[in-house]
Amino acid sequence: MLGLDNIERVKPGGLELKDRLVSVNRVTKVTKGGRAFGFSAIVVVGDEAGTIGFGLGKSKEVASAIAKAVEDAKKNLVKVPVMNHTIPHQSTARYGGADIFLRPASHGTGLIAGGAVRAVLESAGIHDILSKSKGSSNPHNVVKATFKALLDIRRPEEIARMRGVSLSKVFNG
Repeated sequence: MLGLDNIERVKPGGLELKDRLVSVNRVTKVTKGGRAFGFSAIVVVGDEAGTIGFGLGKSKEVASAIAKAVEDAKKNLVKVPVMNHTIPHQSTARYGGADIFLRPASHGTGLIAGGAVRAVLESAGIHDILSKSKGSSNPHNVVKATFKALLDIRRPEEIARMRGVSLSKVFNG
């Protein structure tokens, strides 16, 4: 999906997936017979327990564009690390002109995110996080940058195994 190797892909079977519409864009094609309108939709699906995916759908009607986007999103499901309703460590990512910064937050902070970033984080089941979106506000690139930032995050167990130390040593130095 975004060219990362440590992605844990997930099959949609048996998951209780909820879809969130991020944006619908009306596109116009000018032909000799006049203007032909179409719609493109970007949707994020997730089980609110760390499994998320995004998809793009295009059609002449809004409803079928959204339906196509949901089907595409279900084909691209990935697992992201969620610990105590936040992320294990901070992460930044850039996709196109969109620059995303994610930082874990203590319990009760809430979801400090706007627009497309909020839709992705809510679908992942993250409730306490600080985020900042810089650069482009294009929803397509913001969603992809957020996914890239979430997929760059490594689980503490994985870091402990790679370093050959105990889990408590990773957290407490």
